[in-house]
Amino acid sequence: MTAFDTWESYFYPETYNRATGEGTLRNLFGERDAGVLHEKEYARTRRRQQEIRDRRVDIPRTFDAAHLKALHRHVFQDVFEWAGAYRTVEIYKGSPRGFASAKTGEIERYLSDVHTMVTGADWARMDHAAFSAASAHVFAWTNQAHPFREGNGRSSKLLMEHVSELSPFRFEWERVDVDRWNEASMLSGPDMFAYEPHPEELYQVFQTVAVGREQQAPGQLSDELEQLRSLTRTSYPRSAAEAAKDPQCGGSGSGTASRDQYGAHRGLGDGMGR
Repeated sequence: MTAFDTWESYFYPETYNRATGEGTLRNLFGERDAGVLHEKEYARTRRRQQEIRDRRVDIPRTFDAAHLKALHRHVFQDVFEWAGAYRTVEIYKGSPRGFASAKTGEIERYLSDVHTMVTGADWARMDHAAFSAASAHVFAWTNQAHPFREGNGRSSKLLMEHVSELSPFRFEWERVDVDRWNEASMLSGPDMFAYEPHPEELYQVFQTVAVGREQQAPGQLSDELEQLRSLTRTSYPRSAAEAAKDPQCGGSGSGTASRDQYGAHRGLGDGMGR
C-alpha cells in the first residue's frame, strides 16, 4: 500500500507542481490526466452515492466518525486507495485557521461533537426553523473536521441526508448554487486560534435546502420515520467501523483532483455543492 504521509505523496510525481502544490491525485485507474480523472471519478461516485440513497448498502446510522468513514469508503472505493481513511496532511481553504489538524486529534474531536449533536437532539419534533439551524450546526462541525483528502463535500452531504431521516424534512441540495454553498461553508469556519465554527453563516443555506418530507400533524411522525428513528437506537448486523473497512458494494467508481473551490491554499477538494 502506498504511504500517504506527505502532501506530495498523494500525487503522481510527474504531474506534481511544487510551486502550486497541485497535480493529479494517485488513483486506482492509474489516470494521469486530471481532466479525464475528474470525469471518471464523478461518473463512478454518482453511482456509489445512489447505491447508498437507494439503501443497497448497509451503512449503520451511528452518526460518528465510523459512519462518515463508511460513507466515504463506499463512495470512493473505486477511485482512491485511501478511501475511508483520514487525511494525513493539513488543508487550508480561504482561511489561515485551516481545517481540523490532522496531527493533533482535532478531526476526531469535531466528529465526536457531531455525534453528540445528532444523538442529543429531538429531530422528530423540530419545526423548519429549528431543523435548519440544527442542521447548520452539524454541518459546520463536520465541514471543519474535513477528514478526507478529497470528497468531504459529498460524504458530508450523505451524512446530513441520514440525519434528515430522523426528521420530517429532507434536503434538496440543488436549491442553492455551488458558489453560495462554498461561500457559506468558508465563512462558517472558526476564527484564527478558535475552535468553534460559525454555523449562523449556514442558516439561510439550510433554510433554503430543507423542505418538508410530507404533510403531517406537527410533532407526529410517519410510520417510516418512527422506524428510522428507532434504528438509531438499536444494533446493526455490523458496525459502522466494519462498513468503513469492508463496504457492501455493487457497481464501479472514479475520482478527481479538482481545484480548491474556496479559492484557497493548496487544498484540492469538493465543497458543499459537490
